[in-house]
Amino acid sequence: MKWNFAFKKKTKPAVKKSKTREWIDALVFAIVAATIIRGLLFSAYAIPSGSMEGTELTGDYLFVSKLSYGARMPITPLSIPFTEPVMYGMKTYFSGWQLGFHRLPGFTSVKKGDIVVFNKPSENGTPIDQRTTLIKRCQATAGDTLTIVNAQVYINGKAAPNAPKAQTSYIVTIDRTKIDTNTFGQAITQTMQDLGIEVLRQMTPDQCEMIIPVDNLATFKSYPYIKSIVPAVAAAGQYQSDVFPNNPKFKWNQDNFGPLVLPKRGMTIPLNDSTIVLYNRAIEQYEGNRLGRQGNKITLNGKVAATYTFTMNYYWMMGDNRHNSLDSRFWGYVPEDHVIGKAVITFFSTDPEKDLFHKIRWSRILRPIN
Repeated sequence: MKWNFAFKKKTKPAVKKSKTREWIDALVFAIVAATIIRGLLFSAYAIPSGSMEGTELTGDYLFVSKLSYGARMPITPLSIPFTEPVMYGMKTYFSGWQLGFHRLPGFTSVKKGDIVVFNKPSENGTPIDQRTTLIKRCQATAGDTLTIVNAQVYINGKAAPNAPKAQTSYIVTIDRTKIDTNTFGQAITQTMQDLGIEVLRQMTPDQCEMIIPVDNLATFKSYPYIKSIVPAVAAAGQYQSDVFPNNPKFKWNQDNFGPLVLPKRGMTIPLNDSTIVLYNRAIEQYEGNRLGRQGNKITLNGKVAATYTFTMNYYWMMGDNRHNSLDSRFWGYVPEDHVIGKAVITFFSTDPEKDLFHKIRWSRILRPIN
């Protein structure tokens, strides 16, 4: 005989979370979610300078897609999220634990013409992912031969398309016989402000080097006191010591440069005096090797070597505002482990020169980047 008794299961009443606990849980969830989104999907970036002026303006706020090229895994895992690498003179990261470079699969690879966000290669001694963040346009990819002739970029012997609103500088000569000296100063200042013209330097009392937006060049030329406007181009063979590779063996400048072959993963080069000047930065600083000399021979990590094979891809990045941009012409090629993502959309924009009521550039909000 079975005895069936109905027993009521005793359950503990749910403990209601305090308001403080609910806020803490919500905050932790928000931080974790934001960290995942920022680390794997996309992040925001503000344009700090005029190096991309014409295409991207100072005060633009961009979304940077990390899905495009694949998210780069943290190299410095111990850091305070959502902070700058250095705040109030103190580091917000611990550099004693460094992970290797790893990238998740992406939808595409870096292409010529892409506007790319990356870490500045020349900041030696700072972890890669804690270096200054820059934005430039990719001009050449791994394996390409880059040449600049009279400010025009050539890739593999063909002229590269210039950005639609790319800017450069011009030598402007003024005809003083056609100006009123009493009012000219104020008038020219207002004209330059209206046309977005920036003075780089005054060469003589009648001559200046100016950056002039391409859309306003014809307008500025039409003013009666303008005698001539010609592009400012450094002559071929004129050595510029701050231009890569910073060696008089290669008499290059920002307007006449190369040819230079961009290193490519698996590409092998002979080791000689010329290639060491061009590629020692990649071999030693970026790929962690040690070059030396043993009599007339070159050593690699203490052993005599005749060749070197690259282990990473490299890219050439330049600003669209060619004569107001510190870019690959000055610090060389960008290694693939420095690439963060692709700039895809301008979601907000403010004009730092305008007052509070005219500060927002409404026409640039939610504007695709190309």
